[in-house]
Amino acid sequence: MSLDLRVYLVLDPALTSGRSPLEIAEAALGGGVTALQLRWKSGPLREMMQLGEALRALCRRYGVPFLINDRVDVAMALHADGVHLGQEDFPPEVARHLLGPQALIGVSARTPAQAQAAEAAGADYLGSGSVFPTASRANPVLIGLEGLAAVVRSTRLPVVAIGGVTPENAAACIRMGAAGVAVISAITQAPDPAAAARALRQAVDEALAERKKRPEGDPG
Repeated sequence: MSLDLRVYLVLDPALTSGRSPLEIAEAALGGGVTALQLRWKSGPLREMMQLGEALRALCRRYGVPFLINDRVDVAMALHADGVHLGQEDFPPEVARHLLGPQALIGVSARTPAQAQAAEAAGADYLGSGSVFPTASRANPVLIGLEGLAAVVRSTRLPVVAIGGVTPENAAACIRMGAAGVAVISAITQAPDPAAAARALRQAVDEALAERKKRPEGDPG
């Protein structure tokens, strides 16, 4: 499945304010989310599998890739489209061996060195941040827009910006060279997840269109 990183939803059931993760996912996909990752940090594995099966079916219906955070074993069991790995998780090359050449493998990278290592290990894309302050992670390391730009410059892989991204600041990430934005609370805790997804998609699409008009090398 092709990878479209424009609006990448990281769905964490612990951060949905008690609402149904599946309902939020369907609303977000209807609003224009282009990739979806299930992030499950605690709770019974059986519940993760049940939710994962439902999300996989939903993503198939919308033609959107479905990825699993960290858990290569769960990705295999669910026949997910891929995984997203942190710096302390499964090595990307081992994940590739287990999941096969068709799997989408993303890796978190805060620095150019991490980005280059992930590219050498066979990653398909990078997630870089936190670009802005965020409440979705405990004690996030802020890299800012300049840090994001440094990661983008260091690799041929597409980079998705994560951390505190909103419809108001998404365009700034695209201007730094990001292929898209990844969000958690901007959608999962929005009063209207579909509207939040539409706003993000519009901001990203407009910024990408503007970037195409610029002379190469012009940061905007």
